[in-house]
Amino acid sequence: MSIELATTDEQQRVARYAKAMGHPIRMYVLELLSKQSCCYSGDLSEDLPIAKSTLSQHLKELRDAGLIQGEIESPRIKYCLNQENWKEAQVLFKKFLKL
Repeated sequence: MSIELATTDEQQRVARYAKAMGHPIRMYVLELLSKQSCCYSGDLSEDLPIAKSTLSQHLKELRDAGLIQGEIESPRIKYCLNQENWKEAQVLFKKFLKL
């Protein structure tokens, strides 16, 4: 029996969000985006003492989980929270933590 068959869709979604949030840099990005409407990747790379390639990997993980979304405004990318998924993550975490 595979893990996907033994778990619910809700459990899989909360685990995916938790995995994406499982690094301090990603938490910093999410906190920053929750306080402002959007942010450009170049601005983030100026704020964080990490390589641009490392930041790109963290942004990719958050995008793949659906917590953020990027919009190309050549030559930059503007990142914002994916409000729908961000709200879903909050609900799922609250529900899970009340168990």
